[in-house]
Amino acid sequence: MTLTSPAAPTRSTPRNLAGQKALVTGANSGIGRAVAIALGQAGADVVVNYVAEDEAAAQVVAEIQSHGVAAYGHKADVSREDEVRAMFAGMIAQFGTIDILVANAGLQRDAAFQQMTLEQWNTVIGINLTGQFLCAREALREFLRRGVVAAVSCAAGKILCMSSVHQEIPWAGHANYATSKGGIMMMMRSLAQEVAPHHVRVNGIAPGAIRTPINTDAWKTAEAYAGLMKLVPYRRIGEPEDIARAAVWLASDESDYVVGTTLFVDGGMTLYPGFATGG
Repeated sequence: MTLTSPAAPTRSTPRNLAGQKALVTGANSGIGRAVAIALGQAGADVVVNYVAEDEAAAQVVAEIQSHGVAAYGHKADVSREDEVRAMFAGMIAQFGTIDILVANAGLQRDAAFQQMTLEQWNTVIGINLTGQFLCAREALREFLRRGVVAAVSCAAGKILCMSSVHQEIPWAGHANYATSKGGIMMMMRSLAQEVAPHHVRVNGIAPGAIRTPINTDAWKTAEAYAGLMKLVPYRRIGEPEDIARAAVWLASDESDYVVGTTLFVDGGMTLYPGFATGG
């Protein structure tokens, strides 16, 4: 039995990204899938990056294309420099440029600290943090080469770094994951400071509890859901579309003066609800 909660609101998406070219990493499921589709609904052409499950990626591509924009899938491991470079070279060859990067690919390899292997540590840091560095670097090189195209966007380019509430909230048993997210936050802010004078906007999104395959155990039963809601003051789980709407806004000119900020989309999880009654 799955406990239901008040649904996330549904809204039509204005096509305020028309003519822009976007790349979303880890886009064949969960948050990445929702973001890629929403960018397509907003008018962007989209590259769907993924590392496994070809059929799922193809389905995302088809859904994006159904909104009258171009899309294709590119299989690449974002922790590998050669594969990232090839992915961006392919995108520029096919789409001409890139305007929006959503660095979303991420994973967990959980273990108690004393039992965590170096492979578990390196895998999480490699995908979650180094992968964002490699993708952001390639996107930035194209943004700086091309500069601002006023007919397309006020900015020369937009980078969205997908983080987590665990860039702020410690998470026992998940030290590698929380470390990667804390690193994303400081990388994002440092990069934003460095490239803002070039009219490149870099921001982060920090999801809280979102209904995705990576955390099924946290919401699939009534008991698990009730326990999760103790951590969420707004008393509903987030949906991937909640994150997607935030991403579309941050990628659009509507947020043109937003630079170096993390937007928490968490139902209040970072308010530490355990202290609501005085601790």
